[in-house]
Amino acid sequence: MGPLGWLLDAQVDIAGSPMLVREIVGNGFGLASALFGLRRLVWAWPVGMIGNALLFTVFLGGVFATPQAHDLYGQAGRQVFFFSVSVYGWWRWSRHRRRGGDGDGAAVAPRWATGRERLGLLVAAVIGTAAAYPVLAALGSWGPLPDAWILTGSLLATYGMARGWVDFWLIWIAVDAVGVPLLLRGGFYPSAAMYLVYGAFCAWGLVTWWRTSRAARPVPAPIPSTYSEAVA
Repeated sequence: MGPLGWLLDAQVDIAGSPMLVREIVGNGFGLASALFGLRRLVWAWPVGMIGNALLFTVFLGGVFATPQAHDLYGQAGRQVFFFSVSVYGWWRWSRHRRRGGDGDGAAVAPRWATGRERLGLLVAAVIGTAAAYPVLAALGSWGPLPDAWILTGSLLATYGMARGWVDFWLIWIAVDAVGVPLLLRGGFYPSAAMYLVYGAFCAWGLVTWWRTSRAARPVPAPIPSTYSEAVA
């Protein structure tokens, strides 16, 4: 058995339940990507893409050999979309980095989304979830409604990260809140555990990016108190 065959077939037994090594490794790459993202490093994107490729095979139990009998087409599909959006994020962050970044080695300058941008995210969340639900239900995806939100929310969070919006951490927290119960019921225990870790990590990331955005905010000039000060 070659290295690729071993990675596809290898399992470990944890608490009496068989778990795929590639599910564990894929989530490990996902966590590493999140850590790089927290530090606003370009490596967040290629590392995450490796995890996407591995997890794509995990959530298609009917196509690839997995201990779980469920096909989570939304979870599998989001890995494909992740990969695609990550190309955009990789390009955007790399371009900003080549232009000098922010002087601290980071590849993006965090900021809160504007009111108009947030409205766009909200509309996209509603339309995306409503559109994905019937498709996933027709495909026989297990738990199509939460799976539809996880798919939509994940894409919006990844796009927000590429744009440097602090808000993307909040979207991830909302995705994790739905993803943990779904994955636990489906028997995807490493992924469910990783979602819990992601949830705590996202809270940390939110605070970190929020503080960075505040530190980078320009300090307004003081208002002159007298006429002489105003014309000086």
